[in-house]
Amino acid sequence: MSSHASKKVIYAALVGNFLIALTKSAAAAYTNSSAMLSEAIHSIVDCGNQGLLLYGIKKARKPADKAHPFGYGMELYFWTFVVAILIFAVGAGVSLYEGIIKVISPHPVTDIYINYIVLGIAVIFEAGAWSIAFKEFRASQSEPGIIRSVLRSKDPTILTVLFEDTAALLGLLVAFIGLMIGDIFNIPEFDGAASIVIGLILASTAILLAYESKGLLLGEAASETVINTIEEIASAKDEITGINETLTMHMGPQDVLLNLSLDFKDDITAADVERAVSEMEREIKSRLPEIKRIFIEAQGK
Repeated sequence: MSSHASKKVIYAALVGNFLIALTKSAAAAYTNSSAMLSEAIHSIVDCGNQGLLLYGIKKARKPADKAHPFGYGMELYFWTFVVAILIFAVGAGVSLYEGIIKVISPHPVTDIYINYIVLGIAVIFEAGAWSIAFKEFRASQSEPGIIRSVLRSKDPTILTVLFEDTAALLGLLVAFIGLMIGDIFNIPEFDGAASIVIGLILASTAILLAYESKGLLLGEAASETVINTIEEIASAKDEITGINETLTMHMGPQDVLLNLSLDFKDDITAADVERAVSEMEREIKSRLPEIKRIFIEAQGK
């Protein structure tokens, strides 16, 4: 997934969330709905999160220097982790607080139909942003199955927006149900209960996103497809008799570090080894452009 595609997804989500946040905030202030206030806070937090992701993409593009010889690609992973913390602390925390207060001290929601209209408009905006994020996610899939692809994905920007938009759509559904039940049965506590459920949805989203970010920050290996391709290229060389280790690590979504330990024939010259290594490096980078740096350890057998 290119940074251009990632930015496209983030900008789409940012525009949608900004418009939704303004609409929800106005509706929450006018109707006194706790669930709508939680939804407004959710959208505001999402806007800030998308700003952080754009900042992370910008920082990750800085060229390598003496202080960071492998580049700044992991900046993106760090800021994704910060986003997860914000979703949990601000989005989930405030929603849970508002919901609990509303359940303890319920008060009726006024002008309920304004909330219904706002929620309907928000669903349209969120569904549009979600469809863009899901389309880009499908285009970047390298594994069969959505869950497996989510767990193996190396681009946190697409996942973050997809998770946020999915949580937003679920939150809108919960807010609608809570407001409707509270209105029909005259039970204002359901407005607060909806806010609590929205908080739990946001907390779950944050935990899942933090888990994915943690794996990337610790240094995840490239996919099995990439590793198999590397070993296929190495095994095809007549000068190589065996592969000892194939070590890979993602320094960024499209920046993989490769360390390869190979056994070479004993009866070949140093020039033969150099030629084989050079040819192999060219072929690996040609077939796998995400591999930016290659270190090969040559051993005799």
